[in-house]
Amino acid sequence: MDTTLAVIIAIFLTSLIIFIIILPGIRGKMRLFWMLRVVTSLFIGAVILAQTSLSSCMFNSPTLAANFSSEWSVGQVSTNMSYKAFSSEWISADVGLQIGLGGINITLTGTPVQQLNEIINYNEEFTWHLGENYAEEYAEALEKGLPDPVLYLAEKFSPNSPCGLHGQYRLAGHYTSATLWVAFLCWLLANVMLSMPVLVYGSHMLLATGIFQLLGLFFFSMATSLTPPCPLRLGSAMLHTHRGPAFWITLTTGLLCVLLGLAMVVAHRIQPHRLKVLFSQSVGEHAVLEGNPEEVGFLSPRYRSTAESPEPQDIPLSEASSKAHCEEHPREPNCAL
Repeated sequence: MDTTLAVIIAIFLTSLIIFIIILPGIRGKMRLFWMLRVVTSLFIGAVILAQTSLSSCMFNSPTLAANFSSEWSVGQVSTNMSYKAFSSEWISADVGLQIGLGGINITLTGTPVQQLNEIINYNEEFTWHLGENYAEEYAEALEKGLPDPVLYLAEKFSPNSPCGLHGQYRLAGHYTSATLWVAFLCWLLANVMLSMPVLVYGSHMLLATGIFQLLGLFFFSMATSLTPPCPLRLGSAMLHTHRGPAFWITLTTGLLCVLLGLAMVVAHRIQPHRLKVLFSQSVGEHAVLEGNPEEVGFLSPRYRSTAESPEPQDIPLSEASSKAHCEEHPREPNCAL
C-alpha cells in the first residue's frame, strides 16, 4: 500500500473515531442522524481524495497505490509463457495489469513462485503523470532485464507503441483527475455550508460533488474508447481488461451525492423548516414547535421556545426587593403577614 493512501485513511479514520467519542453528547434521535451524516460525509471525502491525490497530474507522487487508485481498469490471466527474451524456457504464472489515472502497475507471480531456480514475484510500475517520463522508465526496465511478460505489457503502453494506449489512458487520466479535484473542493464547500444557515447552497454543492464525479467517469470512459482495443497476448492466453474497483467506487459515491443533493433540494422546497430542524439550526418559534421534542432538545437553549415549559415558573424576589415593595404598598395581603 502506498504511504500517501495510508495517511489519507488514517486521517479520516481518526476523524470518525473522534466523532464517535463525542457522539453520546448528542440527544435523542438526532444522534442517529448525525452519525449517518458524518459517516457518509467522511466516506465521500475519503473516496474522492484517495482517487485524486495518488494519481493526480497536480502532485508528483513517486508511486501509485497498486491496490486502490490504480485499479481503474484491471485484467489478470494465468498462462504458460516465455520468461526471458531469446530463451526457450517457459514458466507458469499469473499476470496482472492495473491501469490508473497516472500510470500502470504490472504484476508477475509464478505458480509456484519457485521456478527455474528463481523466485518469480514481480511488481513493477510505469507512470506518465507530469514530472515523469514513461519512455525513460521503460528504458530503465530494459536495462534491468525484467521478465519478458512485464516488458511486453509495458511496451504496449509506451508512447511509440502502435496501439496508442499511452495517449489514450494518459488523456483519460488527466481529465478525470482534474474533475475529481473539483469534486473534492465541492465536497469541502458542501460541508462548510451545511454547518451554516445556508442549507440550500450546501445541497447544491453536494449535488455538484456528485456531478463532477460522474463527469470524471464520463471523461475516462470516452477517452479510453477512442481507439480500438489492443490485443494483449501472453503465451497461449489473451489478457482482457475491464473496469476496476476504483471506477465502481467512484460511480457509487457520485450517485450517492446526486441522490442526497436532490433529496435536500426537494426537502428545502417542501419542508424547509423541518430540514433546518434536522440540521440543528434556528428557524424561529413556529418551526421549533413543529419539530420533534427529542430533536428540539438538541438545539441550543437560546433557540428553544418558552412553549416547551409545561407550567410557568415563578422567580422569587430578593429579600431587599420584597421589603421595598411592602413599604410602598403596606395594605397588600402579602405584606400584612
